[in-house]
Amino acid sequence: MIPQDHALRQFFHDVVAACYSEHVGINDREVTTYIADLLTDFSISDRLYPIHDHEGRLVKEVGDMLLASDPVLGTAPSFDAEREIRKHIGDYTLFCTGMYPESVHKWRENENANLYDMIRAGKESYYIVSKFDVFEYAVEAPLFGRLSEKFESCMYGLNQVRSELERKLPSSLSGQNKPKFLM
Repeated sequence: MIPQDHALRQFFHDVVAACYSEHVGINDREVTTYIADLLTDFSISDRLYPIHDHEGRLVKEVGDMLLASDPVLGTAPSFDAEREIRKHIGDYTLFCTGMYPESVHKWRENENANLYDMIRAGKESYYIVSKFDVFEYAVEAPLFGRLSEKFESCMYGLNQVRSELERKLPSSLSGQNKPKFLM
């Protein structure tokens, strides 16, 4: 995990807050902080795929993540596990559709899904997480409700973050030297 005071985390906080305010009109500090932290956490590739199936294999397809989130018919051992998996589905779909919308074509081949399906899975997952509004989850439940309601705007905001990151990188980076999100 990247420490709270790490320069990368602060960089993402600054870029997300500026892009969301300027391009999307979202000045909700809780939302922009959550998304900046999401970018920071997902900069470690292991964080993209934390879900394992009942045989211990990594779950990389959103459809399989949805199945795993079901505590009755899927592999989630509890409703708390369902919440964590649903939170990840929301995070993962927001990240991928916002930062890498071109990757939906890959999902379509593997899952028979499209951008609409990805958005729906993310919005629905955040909505379900928002309904875990008791005990230790009560404080953050409204945030997930807002993420569900503003999913498309947050997606667009991430696309603007991507554009800003591309703009801020030195122009000397080209071709194979560019980070993956620029290709």
